[in-house]
Amino acid sequence: MNKHHDIGSILFDGDVFEITIDGTTRRFELRQVSAWLNQASEEERRIFEVSPSGYGIHWPLLNEDISIDALLGIVDAPAKNRKTA
Repeated sequence: MNKHHDIGSILFDGDVFEITIDGTTRRFELRQVSAWLNQASEEERRIFEVSPSGYGIHWPLLNEDISIDALLGIVDAPAKNRKTA
């Protein structure tokens, strides 16, 4: 399986969400990432699963999912607009 992203550490520092994606550490205001995570307890934030492909992160206690592409602002073109080789 090809990895979409390589997810390293995931940390919460007050109202900041810090994540290492493909070797680069990035910081986001938590309220802009997820209202659920922003209001979550430390325990709810601490328990998460990174998808095997590195495409997203799931917090089972919150039933919250975040796409790494969406977090990075990557928008994939609709299939009908893609060029094929």
